[in-house]
Amino acid sequence: MTGGAGYVAASLVRELAAEPLAIRRFFRAAHGAPPVPPGPATVSDVHGDVTVRADLERALEGADVVHHLAAQTSIYVADAEPVADVGLNVLPLLYVLEHARARGHEPLVLFASTVTAYGLPARLPVDESFPDDPHSVYDLNKIAAERLLAHYARKRVVRGATLRLANVYGPGPRSSKPDRGVLNAMVRRALAGERLNIYGSGEWLRDYVYVDDVARAFVHAAHHPDAVNGRSFVIASGHGVTVADAVRLVAELVGEHTGRRVEVGHVPPPAQLSPVETRQFVGRSDAFRAATGWSPTVSLREGIKKTIEHFELLGTSA
Repeated sequence: MTGGAGYVAASLVRELAAEPLAIRRFFRAAHGAPPVPPGPATVSDVHGDVTVRADLERALEGADVVHHLAAQTSIYVADAEPVADVGLNVLPLLYVLEHARARGHEPLVLFASTVTAYGLPARLPVDESFPDDPHSVYDLNKIAAERLLAHYARKRVVRGATLRLANVYGPGPRSSKPDRGVLNAMVRRALAGERLNIYGSGEWLRDYVYVDDVARAFVHAAHHPDAVNGRSFVIASGHGVTVADAVRLVAELVGEHTGRRVEVGHVPPPAQLSPVETRQFVGRSDAFRAATGWSPTVSLREGIKKTIEHFELLGTSA
């Protein structure tokens, strides 16, 4: 898997470790080796840069399933540095596809994308029938990569599917981008005794999906390659919660856990806030459920409790 030291990868490796598999994680050595969970699987690491084709091809050699998780994840960084974002969010997947074509090997490629590709949907819930409406370079590049994967799947170079993820949260490594992993950041701040600030009214619906449910979605897709081949799927909890209510729930549960009151307040949104941040979104994953049997199992309340316990155990700086 690419992005093997990253957030979703940490949970995915835990899921895969329960099976007798050979798991190969590809990531930069500077990120440090993530812990290897117990289980019958064997885990090996390949170090390199996902933007360097030779490094990536070294990691791909002989792989039957490629979980392509490596990405630049900030819409603001992508808009500021569009050329670099192509190099991080499009070219690496193209390298994966071209490696498969050169080798005459047909792996299953599962690509982590985003529901923000749907932009500002006019109605809810959102499923795969909705048109793309990208509002950032990040989303444009994600869509470009998705379409490359679908094209190579039609040509039978690979089998492949895209998983468009809603707002993922839960235990795992800290996001390197301030506009990602916001719910996790709120848990850390609450545990540290800091006030939680909500932009504006916070009355924007989000679909928060627990990271272990996301990891299970990748595992389910890998077990149903024919059913998912050439398709794109929404991976979401199916439940809408406003940003304000989610933050207040974090404050409530951290308060119950620590015995300390967590203050919640409202602040004006930044002047350059992307319109994507104020969208309303609830996802519908019926198509993926029908194809693979997957369904989310962790409620937001339960997931936040698990996240609190994880970060308290590690320390809020983790």
